[in-house]
Amino acid sequence: MEALIASYGDTSSDSEIDTQPPIAASEHDQSPPLPALPPPPIELLNPPNSLGTFDYLERNTASRIRSFPHIEGNYALHVYIPVFIPSGRKEELAQFLKKVTSIVPGLHVVDIDVPLLMLLKDEEKLVQVALGREFHISLGRTVPIRKHQIDSVVTMLRQKLQLQNRYLIDFNKWEVFVNDDRTRTFLSVENTTAGLAEVTKQIQSVNEVYKLHNLPEFYKDPRPHISIAWVAGDISQSLKRVVEAEMRKYINVGGSSTRCMFTCKFRSIVCKIGKKTYNICGSQGQ
Repeated sequence: MEALIASYGDTSSDSEIDTQPPIAASEHDQSPPLPALPPPPIELLNPPNSLGTFDYLERNTASRIRSFPHIEGNYALHVYIPVFIPSGRKEELAQFLKKVTSIVPGLHVVDIDVPLLMLLKDEEKLVQVALGREFHISLGRTVPIRKHQIDSVVTMLRQKLQLQNRYLIDFNKWEVFVNDDRTRTFLSVENTTAGLAEVTKQIQSVNEVYKLHNLPEFYKDPRPHISIAWVAGDISQSLKRVVEAEMRKYINVGGSSTRCMFTCKFRSIVCKIGKKTYNICGSQGQ
């Protein structure tokens, strides 16, 4: 199975400061320890019409694993097509996520790292948090670059990609990928028909820019996709079996294995370097 690019690692700039550890109690403090308070009810962390719980969880989930060593002065480079799932197709995708999550409870929402299991009882929140956000089709590996390379990379990407015709991208296949160091497995939706030729050509253009900057190129046989959820470790084989079993159930009740799950319009290409984004072509937004 082709490895998913490690674009879900820590892509922040290296100027970030890690959270400081808690201060230990003084060794001379002889006072008896205070009893631990029980955790607050989840309702207090998650008032109506709020995503407060997810802000809390995001700060308290395990740290992401970097896809490359932290080196002072390096910035993570990621080139991608923004993708938004049409509102009319989110409910069906949410039902599939619920079925898979009930079998693989360790799944998390990509990027914000919220456990999908926490969302299953509230379908509206499941749709909003897991599917109502910006996804991306990666056009190149996420790699470190030096500060002096930034202007050159952005300029060349714009020269190569500024004139792009609009086209439609069909997503028609649930698929499973694993990142390069096999620390995460991803549940994704793949583009295998309409738009595949155009996306592949854009990947080739990005490769040319990477090559000129001595950066590692993309995979030889790219498989454009967006990732919806992740789980720790390499469980690609078992997750793939679950996905295929659920897809067979869908086909057996009258569905089609070739039906498009959803279609989106290509609108723009974005380059993110550290915490800054550059519009390479087109207009961002839905």
